[in-house]
Amino acid sequence: MINLQDELVILNNGQGMYEITNNVYDWVIKNNIIKGQLILFIQHTSASLTIMENASPDVLEDINSFFQKIVPEDSSIYKHAYEGNDDMPAHIKSMLTQTSLSIPINNRKIQLGTWQGIYLIEHRYSKYKRKLILSYIGQ
Repeated sequence: MINLQDELVILNNGQGMYEITNNVYDWVIKNNIIKGQLILFIQHTSASLTIMENASPDVLEDINSFFQKIVPEDSSIYKHAYEGNDDMPAHIKSMLTQTSLSIPINNRKIQLGTWQGIYLIEHRYSKYKRKLILSYIGQ
């Protein structure tokens, strides 16, 4: 049995969805991971993770539009704005999504569906360096 923990740093250009499937796959190959369970955890309260369709960019655009509708970025309706007007809406969006993902690995391959990709969702407008913890247990 192998237990492994590591960090993955992702730079982004501000609010949006960033596919990180290849980053995770490269980590699996680099660490010669054969079979087991990988858990990704993002150490931030204004960014999140998801598995989403990676075939059509329209999906990502629609998701961003949906978030704009359900979580207004109107600073007059929030008390918390220590880091700017997008701060509290980013926390709410993070709460509505996920901070961790569990992904099976078999034969050195991430077991995603045909149209699935792993995404970091940045909820803030500024560029950020986001840190993910990768924890693996398996063979």
